Amino acid sequence: MSAAAVYLDFAATTPIDPRVADAMQSCLSPGGAFANPASIHIAGRASAALVEQARQRLADLLGAEPHCLIWTSGATESDNLAIAGAAGFRAHRGKHLITMLTEHKAVTESFRHLEKSGYDVTWLKPDADGLLAIDELEAQLREDTQLVSVMQVNNETGVIQDIRRIGEVCRARDILFHTDAAQSVGKLPLNLSEMPIDLLSLTAHKFHGPQGIGALYIADRPGCKVLPIMHGGGQERRLRPGSLPVHQIVGAGTAAGIARDEMADDLLHAATLRDRLWRGIQDVPGILCNGSTDHVYPGILNVSVPGVEGESLMLGLEPVCAASGSACNSTSGESSYVLRALGRSDALAQSAIRFSFGRTTTKNDIDVAIERYRWAVDHLRSIAPLHSPGC
Repeated sequence: MSAAAVYLDFAATTPIDPRVADAMQSCLSPGGAFANPASIHIAGRASAALVEQARQRLADLLGAEPHCLIWTSGATESDNLAIAGAAGFRAHRGKHLITMLTEHKAVTESFRHLEKSGYDVTWLKPDADGLLAIDELEAQLREDTQLVSVMQVNNETGVIQDIRRIGEVCRARDILFHTDAAQSVGKLPLNLSEMPIDLLSLTAHKFHGPQGIGALYIADRPGCKVLPIMHGGGQERRLRPGSLPVHQIVGAGTAAGIARDEMADDLLHAATLRDRLWRGIQDVPGILCNGSTDHVYPGILNVSVPGVEGESLMLGLEPVCAASGSACNSTSGESSYVLRALGRSDALAQSAIRFSFGRTTTKNDIDVAIERYRWAVDHLRSIAPLHSPGC
């Protein structure tokens, strides 16, 4: 990254913690843990021991039993395995599934694929703050409902859903509950031993770990199983075959341990930065904060302004690195489907900027973002003389 860049796109990926990089590097040297952990010789056993140590560290972060965690390549694969695998396992009991319109593409596209395969999917719409009404969920449950998937923290707005209450509703009816927790693991406290969550997806690169490694939590209880979507060797309980990337897994475990130790400080730091950023731009004429301001992860601030086009605004923000809507949808050129589901117009959704920050963000970074955002909005409005902030 350029030394001049101000990185405020932590929701897309976080900078790897130097302690994580050091732990990974120790595996990559000729004398390190490079051997295949499936091999039974001494080098393979050394690698396998590190894999299990990392699994334990991740389990400690989540309040879970380590045998409930399956290593994957990231949250996208975990989402696919959870949704397709659970739906397939329970297909004989029913084919009705429920999710939200504001889920990540890894979830929505998994459900759309299942729709094409004969499943019946109910798509729940959030309220104007991005929150799911529990009574709306209960009203849509049927005798043949087998799976509900609702993310904990929205990747665009930071809105936090009440996954404990959703899980309780599902558990009372023996319906599997999956949550995409890519934006919350390592950032918000989670104790899966106390929560009615059956399936949980995560990825290490959202909490200062490496890209390319994630996990799926599968609760150890009757009726909670998934069918594999890949086939090969017997790794990871035959649910996710393939040689395990030891250095990435070690990085994920190290990042999990750091997150557990530093979460409280990280949360306070993020809240301080979000307040500073919002105070610095809240008087921009017409500005809107997208999503709930009460139920929100403080590391994300998503704002829209009328009369300004998002791509031009992004260019005007440089050297600040933020996201226009969702980074996972930015190449399509479409306005954010998440913000449209909240009732934002196409124009307001198109103008949205998602600022996201975390452990390594400084107050100076936020001040630069404030200055650049205010300048960019003023400049773009000055060259569009017909614009009125109220339109």
